[in-house]
Amino acid sequence: MGITIGIRREDKNEWERRALLLPRDLVELQREIGTTFIVQPSPIRVVTDEEYRAAGLAVGEDLSPCDIVLAIKEIPARLLQRGKVYVYFSHVVKGQPYNMPMLRRLLELGCSLVDYEKIADEQNRRLVFFSRHAGYAGMIETLWCLGQRLRWRGLSTPLAEVRHAYGYADLAAAKAHLREIGDKILRHGLPEGLRPLVFGVAGYGNVSQGVQEILNVLPVTEVSPGELPAAAAPSDAAPPLLKVVFREEDMACPTDPQATFALQDYYARPERYLGCFDRHLPHLDVLVNTIYWEERYPRLVTREWAQTHCLPGHRPRLQVIGDISCDIEGSIELTLKTTQPAAPCYVYDPVEDAVQDGVEGHGPVVMAVDNLPCELALESSAHFSATLKGMVPDMAAADWSVDFARLNLPPHLKKAVIVHRGELTPAYGYLRHYIEA
Repeated sequence: MGITIGIRREDKNEWERRALLLPRDLVELQREIGTTFIVQPSPIRVVTDEEYRAAGLAVGEDLSPCDIVLAIKEIPARLLQRGKVYVYFSHVVKGQPYNMPMLRRLLELGCSLVDYEKIADEQNRRLVFFSRHAGYAGMIETLWCLGQRLRWRGLSTPLAEVRHAYGYADLAAAKAHLREIGDKILRHGLPEGLRPLVFGVAGYGNVSQGVQEILNVLPVTEVSPGELPAAAAPSDAAPPLLKVVFREEDMACPTDPQATFALQDYYARPERYLGCFDRHLPHLDVLVNTIYWEERYPRLVTREWAQTHCLPGHRPRLQVIGDISCDIEGSIELTLKTTQPAAPCYVYDPVEDAVQDGVEGHGPVVMAVDNLPCELALESSAHFSATLKGMVPDMAAADWSVDFARLNLPPHLKKAVIVHRGELTPAYGYLRHYIEA
């Protein structure tokens, strides 16, 4: 086809080790569609430069000859080049202020932008995501935080042996180690008053499935939200670990006491509902948050709850919140900042309305790593490459020089074009307001 596609290295931070496309998939694409690929070198990528070269692929710093540039994370505005087609997670569709300069620069340079986040099927289900991998890593990090928190409280448990997710060679190694920890819990039990340890999972989508896959490696017993109050009562006869999964009807209640919860009505008219998740908090040791949230929906954990229940002299049961959704002051209002894998958590101080890094303090520990899939870089890369490989031929075949109406992309890709030839496409015209603001 005569076009060249660049594979940008990921350098947003030292933890971003994912590879966009694996060598075997690039070789197959190069053979099938005749496209030339240039892979930028990277000292930290989970797939080395030597592996790409050994597959016969070009590795080079200069991507200026490329017609299309593929990346995972945002490309800094200063590195954008005139007229190119860029494909990456842009994080602009909510008008995120920190990325508006980048979006403005794409317009100024007459570029096109395809956002993986908006690639979706006819039912608007996303086709490109790392959700399950975020669940894997987020649950492992949450277990790490729990083990350290309990140790700080003077409670010795096998959970203190959990490593950071990036500390395992791969997902299989993580599961094997957690299985050993689970066996120790079964053999030796838990400290007095700690049985059962109750894990609440808010949400049931792809992230939640990853969370539950990790939890289920441990000796957990699942109970329903209705069974939770009785099942969570401290007892030496109780199972050591309990899991409960919460759906929307467990998180919000109609303002009209005579009304019943209706899912589609909740999505369409959330103002008719109040948050009622705090009724579950007295029964949870750990809350793992996986839900998609917007301002119009009620929160799961609020400052008001923490400032009522977590003051000095009071110790609520809830010890750790694994906020995989990681919206700042969002569904978990105590999430005041994001964290990095080496220091994944902080404690919310209800007196100061502030956070302190680590696991020491009166309030709950909050795990808020915002780039969890990079901790399982090998599995994340393989999954992403397998998904993206099927989309590259359509991107390569498209005539990007024509106007948007004539742009010959399949619907799942075309709906993800946010900018085309320096103009916001019709579905994303609303972003002009955020750019100007």
